[in-house]
Amino acid sequence: MRFDRQSGVFLHVTSLPSRHGIGDLGDGAVRFLEFLDRADQSLWQVCPLGPTTAAAGHSPYQTLSGFAGDPLLIDLDDLGERGYLTDDELVPPDGVTAGETDYETVRPFKHDRLRTAFERFQASPTEGDRAAFEQFREREAAWLEAYTTFVALRDRHDGAAWTDWPAPVRDHESEAVADVREELADEIAFRAFCQWVFDQQWRRLHEAATDRGIDLVGDLPIYVAFDSADVWAAPEAFLLDESGSPAAVAGVPPNPGDDGQRWGNPLYDWDRLADRGYDWWLGRLRRLFELVDVTRIDHFKGFDEFWAIPADADSPAAGEWREGPGGDFFETVEAELGELPFLAEDLGFLDPSTVALRERFGFPGMRVPQYADWCSEGDRSQPMHYPEDSVGYTSTHDTDTFAGYYADLPERQRDCLHYNLGADGHEIEWDVIEAVWNADSAVAITTVQDLLGLGSEARFNTPGTAEGNWRWRVTDDQLDGTVADRLARITDATLR
Repeated sequence: MRFDRQSGVFLHVTSLPSRHGIGDLGDGAVRFLEFLDRADQSLWQVCPLGPTTAAAGHSPYQTLSGFAGDPLLIDLDDLGERGYLTDDELVPPDGVTAGETDYETVRPFKHDRLRTAFERFQASPTEGDRAAFEQFREREAAWLEAYTTFVALRDRHDGAAWTDWPAPVRDHESEAVADVREELADEIAFRAFCQWVFDQQWRRLHEAATDRGIDLVGDLPIYVAFDSADVWAAPEAFLLDESGSPAAVAGVPPNPGDDGQRWGNPLYDWDRLADRGYDWWLGRLRRLFELVDVTRIDHFKGFDEFWAIPADADSPAAGEWREGPGGDFFETVEAELGELPFLAEDLGFLDPSTVALRERFGFPGMRVPQYADWCSEGDRSQPMHYPEDSVGYTSTHDTDTFAGYYADLPERQRDCLHYNLGADGHEIEWDVIEAVWNADSAVAITTVQDLLGLGSEARFNTPGTAEGNWRWRVTDDQLDGTVADRLARITDATLR
């Protein structure tokens, strides 16, 4: 897919303004579209949309499903307008603040309201809603049945991992699963109701974005969580041992100055998937392409080659590189689904084969100025050296804000940054936005935090840490028209 020169803003849905303690798909999302429109932006990038858990630190990169939406993102006010919640039930919970998500309060609050809405829907649905719900269940059955059964069973077993369930359902034996679906029919219907509402609200938001000329940019983590409906329902897609546990797990090898990372996700059985025409992946991508216009592939290198760590090894250094599916995978997907709207996260471990795979299919790679050596002439992470087939970011969901990064820069690096950007350190965030927007990159993206010049206190995620992530939120008054107008002026001067 060829990307014309365009730009946008990253802000995950949870970070939107909302009166119920977490960003959702309601009015706050519409107001953000209005902000983007005023700022003359054509892209809105978000994190993965799957159901998060407290056990995984609320991370959108370790979800219960690669297909489902997170019920926490559902707009409750919409359910009130439909008559499924009362005004009293829509009063925000005590203790929530405008600028942060308190998951410990929000999760039970929204779950209770969603269950109440479902019970009222069951008791007296409109004819249109009943028909739409049944059509949704039939249309999305390929993934929805497995997901709703999985979460119903997970709830029955007090959140225990599926490997700890009784053998027949743990092993996904058809007769046992059929019995469970009958026993837990009401709970399964509730989970399907949540997915139906999410789907309706997301598609409505997508349509509103399209009407404003804004494309939605989704995120595709290459790996899924082991404790997920994906692995439980389709173990044949993964490298598992006889007990159903991962035979090897994902991660990255040590780099100079670090010990590598052991992510722990199960790896794919790419040979078997290839024999099946990548059927599981085609289903996953078909669903994602229905929801978003463009997709960022996280850890693109894993499609070229991947680091496999023995499941019983604690050290990432014990792993080995194995060959990924390469071009055969993308050729198959393109033949089945059409044009591939991918951006490739290719940071780290760059080698000729990975670069060649990305270039073969025309996927723009990522460049981030926070990885630059500002005193090294020609450094690839300096914006003035970004090529056309790239996406330039000012920062990402995994980095510090640019102001936070700048505050911690050694003095010599800071002086070199000033020289390279023609800056004096005053409003450094706008200097780097202008530099990225002026780069040759096909796509330029910044974050709301960088637009506002916020420091490390507004960082969204710190990789390798389990606490305090995914909580930052913007407030309505911060989405100021003057900020939008300033970004519009830069955009009009550089990209239009």
